[in-house]
Amino acid sequence: MLIKERTSILSSEITSEAIFLNRRKLIKAAAGISVAALLPASARAQVKKYAQVPVGPYSGALQPTDYEDVANYTNYYEFSTDKKSSTVLAKNLQTSPWSIAVEGEAEKIGVFNLEDILKNNPLEERIYRFRCVEAWAMVVPWIGFPLGTMLKQFKPTSKAKFVEFTTLYDPKVMIGQKTNVLAWPYVEGLRIDEAMNPLAFLATGMYDETLPNQNGAPLRLVVPWKYGFKSIKAIVKIRFTETMPATAWSKMGPSEYGFYANVNPEVAHPRWSQSRERILGASIFTPKRKTEMFNGYGDQVASLYKGMNLAKQY
Repeated sequence: MLIKERTSILSSEITSEAIFLNRRKLIKAAAGISVAALLPASARAQVKKYAQVPVGPYSGALQPTDYEDVANYTNYYEFSTDKKSSTVLAKNLQTSPWSIAVEGEAEKIGVFNLEDILKNNPLEERIYRFRCVEAWAMVVPWIGFPLGTMLKQFKPTSKAKFVEFTTLYDPKVMIGQKTNVLAWPYVEGLRIDEAMNPLAFLATGMYDETLPNQNGAPLRLVVPWKYGFKSIKAIVKIRFTETMPATAWSKMGPSEYGFYANVNPEVAHPRWSQSRERILGASIFTPKRKTEMFNGYGDQVASLYKGMNLAKQY
C-alpha cells in the first residue's frame, strides 16, 4: 500500500470516518440535486463525473482532514501571504475556459484546451498525505490523473531531463502578484523521472467536488513526498527542458528552499525545525507527530535519490 497506514497518525488528529463518509454522501446528493440544478449542462456533467470517480490504485485508507480546514487554509501568494484570505480573494479567478501551453523538448508541443486534456486522462481519486514546509500536515482526497500519463502524451525527447511548470500571471485578479514577495509568475519544476513516478498527480478536484479556486483550480500539481510549495497551482504552461529550471522559492531563498524539496526531517529549515508536525485542524494541545522521511512515501520514491546527499541537495 502506497499510503502510510492510519495507525501512523494519532486518532485525535483525524476526522472520524463516520463524519467523512456521511459528508461524502451529502456532497454527492447535493451535486446531483441542489448544486447541479443551478449549473449549465457542461458543468452538471462535470459535477456528476466527480461524484463517480473511482478510487485509484495509489490511494489508501487514511482519514482525510476536515474539508473546511483544507479549503480555508492555503499558501497562495498570488493572492495573499495570509493563509485564509485566498478563500475570498480567489473567487474572481476565471477558470474556464483554460488552456495549457506545452513547450520545449517534446515532439507534440502547442496550446491545448484543458477540456481536451481531461478527455484523454480519466479521473480517479487519491488520498494523499500533504506536508507544508511549516510544521503542519493534512490528508486530502484529491481528484485528478497521473502526471506521467499526461506528459507521455506529448512525447518528450531524450533531451527532456526536467519539467517546468508555470502559474497564470494576472495581477488584476491575482493581486498578490503586484508585490515583490516572489518573482512572478510562479515557476516550479521536477526532474523528469520524478514527474514520471506513479505518485505524481495533477488535481482538478478534491472531496468529490471541483477544485476550489483557492486550492489551485483548475489544475494543480500534487507531489506527496515533497513539501507543499512544489505543488504549483493554476498551471498554464508546461515546458520540457534539458536544464534544471530556476524555481520561484529557490530564487527567493536558495539557502532555505532547494530544488528537490523532499520531506526530510533531518534537514532543518534555517528558521524552524522540520522534525515534527501537527495535522491541520488538530488542537494545539495535541502532541505533534514525528515527521516521516519522504512524507512516508520512501518505499516508492527513495530509489530516485540513490547516491545523492540529501542534506545538501535538499
